[in-house]
Amino acid sequence: MLDFTVAIRTFNGAERLPLILERLRTQIKVEAITWEVLVVDNNSNDDTAQVIQSYQNDWEHCPLRYVFEPQQGASIARRRAVQEAKGILIGFLDDDNLPSLNWVAAAHAFGQAHPQAGAYSSEIHPDYEVEPPKDFQKIAFYLPVIERKKTFRTNTNQQGFPPGAGLVIRKSVWVETVPDRLVFQGPVGSRISAKGEDTEALIYLKQAGWEIWHNAEMEIWHRIPKWRLEKQYLLNFCRNCNLPCYPSRMSKYKLWQKAFMTGFYLFSDLIKVTVFFITNRNLIQTDTIVACQMEALLGRLFSPFHFVRLKYFSHKLFKF
Repeated sequence: MLDFTVAIRTFNGAERLPLILERLRTQIKVEAITWEVLVVDNNSNDDTAQVIQSYQNDWEHCPLRYVFEPQQGASIARRRAVQEAKGILIGFLDDDNLPSLNWVAAAHAFGQAHPQAGAYSSEIHPDYEVEPPKDFQKIAFYLPVIERKKTFRTNTNQQGFPPGAGLVIRKSVWVETVPDRLVFQGPVGSRISAKGEDTEALIYLKQAGWEIWHNAEMEIWHRIPKWRLEKQYLLNFCRNCNLPCYPSRMSKYKLWQKAFMTGFYLFSDLIKVTVFFITNRNLIQTDTIVACQMEALLGRLFSPFHFVRLKYFSHKLFKF
């Protein structure tokens, strides 16, 4: 086994991959670490394979490996990465993430210092192609942009579960606790779809007794192109980010409490949607951020129904 695997999930990333590979090529303080870079091509139809091959011809410091996963879906690609990874620790990066030059070293050091941490996340700074809309910071965490500036053990009931970008996990823990197939598949190809695959997996880790941390010493920059700041994309994305919140909410309750709490959250969310609409009805059509906040509230309201629908069609019982 190696000390560390950097696992990059990509779909049609031929233009994006060179930047992240250059960052990984120039990592510092890794002389004492045995590590690898693993690129999981999630059924790309561009020149992704050729780009990786060209880098493999001139790659030093650590192995650079490429695997092709024909079944699209973020959780499918992540599962393949876990299966293929040779590292004790696995750090997940998307092809639009640029890690700091000491990201691998900081991630490995934290894992060594915190053996009870089953997963830990990074600071995620934005790298906007164009100026975002006014008041964008109110919804930036959905993209995600996570700038907490301190290291702490996450109280997932208050701060929520961290995103998959920049997340490091222990392979053995993931294999032992996370099922092969998740209810939430996450983004599929370039299609906007409900997320939640990261949260679902981390619920299993938490319930198995593993700690989840945020490590401010690990920093990545999330490249956010112009099209991801357009109104229609943001509206769909904000709703889809909250559609999977139901299992996260229910994870802290016993089985006998869940029916009552489902009703409580439905009533509470309906009140929030109603109050927000009445208060902001004159802005929803003209203010992008207000409209996105409304969509996020609707996503929470509809999340139990979305979860039941996915359970029915996936023919599996999700034990949260």
